[in-house]
Amino acid sequence: MKPFPDSGTAFVSGGSGGIGAAIAARLAAEGSRVVISYNRNRDAAERTLAAVRAAGGDGEAVQLDLRDADAVRAAVDGAASRHDGLHTVVSAHGPFITMRHISRLEPALFAETMQADTFAAYNLIHAAIPHLRASRGALVAMATPAIRRYAVKDILSAAPKAAVEAVVKGVAAEEGRNGVRANCVGVGVLSDGMYHALVADGAFDDRFLEASRNNIALRRLGSAAEVAEAAVFLASARAAYVTGQTLMVDGGYAL
Repeated sequence: MKPFPDSGTAFVSGGSGGIGAAIAARLAAEGSRVVISYNRNRDAAERTLAAVRAAGGDGEAVQLDLRDADAVRAAVDGAASRHDGLHTVVSAHGPFITMRHISRLEPALFAETMQADTFAAYNLIHAAIPHLRASRGALVAMATPAIRRYAVKDILSAAPKAAVEAVVKGVAAEEGRNGVRANCVGVGVLSDGMYHALVADGAFDDRFLEASRNNIALRRLGSAAEVAEAAVFLASARAAYVTGQTLMVDGGYAL
């Protein structure tokens, strides 16, 4: 069984980020055409496309502000029109997360993060549903193990992704009759992706990283490539009877 159909394409948001780039390259290696979206970092998006081509695939990049519902719908519809449909949609975007106690988190920053994370994912998912119905395709969204085991100061990760998970489960329940599958990947602490930005910000210092390793059953940080393996599995025909699930790729943090 081929993991992905010959017709159509996968649409991956956050294609300029570490996780989105790894997912796009892995989809290409599995034989899927790939369309990635990026917000501002065109150079990073071009590097992702180079990785897609190196994996033997074909891809394109579209600049997109996922907070703009009309622009998202136009981009998703355009990708489907150019490539004979969408068989996979992956929500892999995510804003930089400021780690802060709730008591010190201004409501404006909470609202801004929800807009850039949850509302952006909802815009993508809502626009994708008609195309996934047509292809009997798959939706995969990035979540976090913090929705199962809360980490202090991580509310800007946990709250938005908890909402995303709820939407994905709703899609699984409502659209299964149309052949659409919808799942999440819980992304643990990684040694790439946003890692370097979080180190530079001071959120990931030596004390935090040591504590994180001690709280992970496997006693190590993960990688974007490991997240990509799980995401592409859930999107593929190999997971044809899997829907409404959140697969934690966290080394056992959320046990």
